[in-house]
Amino acid sequence: MNFASDNAGGVHPRIMAALAAANDGHVPAYGGDRITRAAQDLLREVFDAPDAAVHFVPTGTAANALSLSLLAPGWGKVFCHQDAHIQTSETGAPEFFTGGAKLITVPGTGGKITPEALTEALILNGRDSVHAGQNVALSLTNATEWGTVYDVEEIAALTAIAHAQGMACHMDGARFANALASLDVAPSDLTWRAGIDILSLGGTKNGCMGVEAVLIFDPALSDEFEFRRKRGGALVSKHRFLAAQVLAWLEGDLWLQMARHANAMAHELALGLSRLPGVRINQRVETNAVFATVPREVYSRARATGMSFHLWPHTQDEAGDEPLSIRLVCGWDTRLEDVTGALAALA
Repeated sequence: MNFASDNAGGVHPRIMAALAAANDGHVPAYGGDRITRAAQDLLREVFDAPDAAVHFVPTGTAANALSLSLLAPGWGKVFCHQDAHIQTSETGAPEFFTGGAKLITVPGTGGKITPEALTEALILNGRDSVHAGQNVALSLTNATEWGTVYDVEEIAALTAIAHAQGMACHMDGARFANALASLDVAPSDLTWRAGIDILSLGGTKNGCMGVEAVLIFDPALSDEFEFRRKRGGALVSKHRFLAAQVLAWLEGDLWLQMARHANAMAHELALGLSRLPGVRINQRVETNAVFATVPREVYSRARATGMSFHLWPHTQDEAGDEPLSIRLVCGWDTRLEDVTGALAALA
């Protein structure tokens, strides 16, 4: 009963089969193969963006940091939510790959930035100057670190503010499929049509072995990305194995099927938890993550059964008597019996 992370799940059989099929024979390295071209073309089709540049990298950190390096010089300022992955969990990679750009954090409930909060942050951090630096980019996370989702109108409102200030807009889409499945809108509507300039599209958390796609909706930036990817050690030589995952992931809408299943399992888990005495669901469940406050006895029973999950925030004291806040994440391979078994053990 592993609810620690959707990173902990296995690889979908169709994706594993695609990797095995790609293993046959010799093909050009570094992305010069037909599988890579097919995966790039399919992503352009799915996002209705025929001119977009598409590049593959092995990790989400590489996707985010390299994407931001296209948008932010070393003297730039990148605005993001205070709980954004680029701020809390990437060990300074965005700052490193941009050559020193500063991350400006914006508060907001449920992991989301509001137009009012962004406007205030822009005012507080001053106009562009040689003393204050330059406001260059906004980075949004969808789905957020709290499992919430920005809808099309919310994204458009935020990107309009950023673009009016001459800033570019990046989206960390490590769980973009879950957000898309929750909203049931077109991928283009949630990205470039709403003002997103670069998308880091995550496959690793949604059934792939390890691949992220960077969609650059302004292809003029493509050549620079290729140089930065190589210099950053993120250009995989046996590139076909990244692309093969993406092809299988997208074909037949497998990526959305897996995301819908993960979201549904999280809703079942939240519903069952909410019926346990003393348990409070802290955040509306919109995707595949559940945030709950549980009594100590429930927490202890969960640990005793071998359930895996994380304290959220991580700084809580497990030795006290107060209730604890936890995060549980469902994946494409979370079974209904995993959910019902966990709930039965806790009850």
